[in-house]
Amino acid sequence: MNLVVVGIQWGDEGKGKIIDVLADRVDILVRYQGGNNAGHTVVANGREFVFHLIPSGLLHRGKIGLIGNGVVVDPEALLKEMAQLRARGVNVRRAVKISDQAHVIMPYHKRLDLAEEGSRPGRIGTTGRGIGPCYVDKAARSGIRIAELCHPERFAEKLRRNVKDKNRLLQVLYREQPFDYQDLLTRYRAYGKQLAPHVVNSARFLFEAMAKGRRILFEGAQGTMLDVDFGTYPYVTSSNASAGGVCTGAGVPPTAVDRILGVVKAYTTRVGEGPLPTEFPPALMARIRRKGQEFGATTGRPRRCGWFDAVVARQAVRLNGCHAVAVTKLDVLDDMPEIKICVAYRWKGTRLTEVPADTGLLLECQPVYETVPGWRSDTGEVGRFEDLPAAARRYLRRLAHLMGVPICLVSTGLQREQAFTTDHWDLFREGRERRRRPRAAPRLPAGRRGASA
Repeated sequence: MNLVVVGIQWGDEGKGKIIDVLADRVDILVRYQGGNNAGHTVVANGREFVFHLIPSGLLHRGKIGLIGNGVVVDPEALLKEMAQLRARGVNVRRAVKISDQAHVIMPYHKRLDLAEEGSRPGRIGTTGRGIGPCYVDKAARSGIRIAELCHPERFAEKLRRNVKDKNRLLQVLYREQPFDYQDLLTRYRAYGKQLAPHVVNSARFLFEAMAKGRRILFEGAQGTMLDVDFGTYPYVTSSNASAGGVCTGAGVPPTAVDRILGVVKAYTTRVGEGPLPTEFPPALMARIRRKGQEFGATTGRPRRCGWFDAVVARQAVRLNGCHAVAVTKLDVLDDMPEIKICVAYRWKGTRLTEVPADTGLLLECQPVYETVPGWRSDTGEVGRFEDLPAAARRYLRRLAHLMGVPICLVSTGLQREQAFTTDHWDLFREGRERRRRPRAAPRLPAGRRGASA
């Protein structure tokens, strides 16, 4: 079974832990979008690991992690991450693969990111890691891909043209210092040489893996409400963080996906600017932030926290086509006397049950809440849904009803063992019949190959 794990809030839903829990069921893990502006935190055997570009299931032996073509790759950051994992006993030499069609983040992208953010009348809240400007170059057809980074002559030619263009932009528009072409050429040629053994034709690699019956998990970064098309634009990332990004970001057909698992927190968080209708008042914000350790895995920035937003989650479930949902950080709400759930918005006397596309309008919306009793009991050691406090079970059932999809997995702590499945986990069990393997392309008779139809 091939599985997509996707966040259905504003990112930071705990996907890293869920992926780690599921990784022993699959053979290959594929990251299909984003860059090192996102991070997945995994706690295994009492040790914390933070993944930025490398798929977060590689703590399990024998797995392969593929960085797909839809990812933008900072070679310096990737090599540093690989070295850190290697130093902690994670095998990355054979396990990490990189698509030859992934685009490369260069230092001028990071400089432009910071300069553009500083010049905006209203901040977006980017991480300054060059993600957006790299995707801009990709769309403008001037980007540098991994295949070119690993080809010294073509890299030199393309870099010379880009440095000339970016230096003019940096100097004239932003009054920034220019980059030295020769310095970048020397450094990044060395990075290309180091990464070359990991580079593959990712679409072919995955096709051949599926033909052999290998099981694949596709992991997204960020969350659906940060999707460049369907998120709270312009306070979004620069790629398709929803499940729709899998096909274009990994190079597989829609028929390659068997199940889609959404991941959602028992409350809501987001990092950076933009609307968060259910945002807590300061005192409760500090309390939940401290208990939930709500600080960015990549940037360390404090996350904004709020009550569960069922309007957002329901829309994301529909958009992604989730078969079921995993709920994380239920334990963070253990000591709350009562809990609120946002079931709609109110805007100038009008009740809204969908997230408006006009983000300016969403910023003016007020949440409509249901209030349910808390359970005032520790859930961190619970190993079965039936053993949760009655109020916690009612809370989860209410969330499932509002989202319109069953909850199949619940996480109640940071440790790998602090998670359990529900009866709905059967949706993700592999049946007796293996998925149908893709057929090899037919061989054309001699003399007809390449002929037009």
